[in-house]
Amino acid sequence: MIRIQQEPFDVSHEYDVLVGETGSIGAVVSFVGRVRDLADEQVCGLTLEHYPGMTESVLADLVDDAMIRWSLEGVSVIHRTGYLGRGEDIVLVMTASAHRHAAFESCDYIMDHLKTRAPFWKKEHTQEEVCWVAAKELDDKAVSRWRDK
Repeated sequence: MIRIQQEPFDVSHEYDVLVGETGSIGAVVSFVGRVRDLADEQVCGLTLEHYPGMTESVLADLVDDAMIRWSLEGVSVIHRTGYLGRGEDIVLVMTASAHRHAAFESCDYIMDHLKTRAPFWKKEHTQEEVCWVAAKELDDKAVSRWRDK
């Protein structure tokens, strides 16, 4: 399940939807990304934009890759857009599998690739300015480790 939305999400509800009545799920791993302060500046919030249609397509490909690679029982990816204040949730990735290793690795894989492949753009709001956030070399490095596996 993939959703791009402006509204907040409820992690507990999304967990219940993912797990449902399935008895074969032995592990669920979730990641929630949030708006936070950076060490050197006071972040008030972020504005997140995306490329409609393309974003969903890229995320669907990532989910399909992970489902096959780790034989997952289910995946949920929810990403918010619009203005989000400090402390608000941005993204939820949940993976469900028979075993914990597959759930952990696949969640990490999806998040690493989401950060580098999905067409999202962040505008950071501080008390002094509003500026676009550049792609981070650290994110590219994180995704490169999956090429060797």
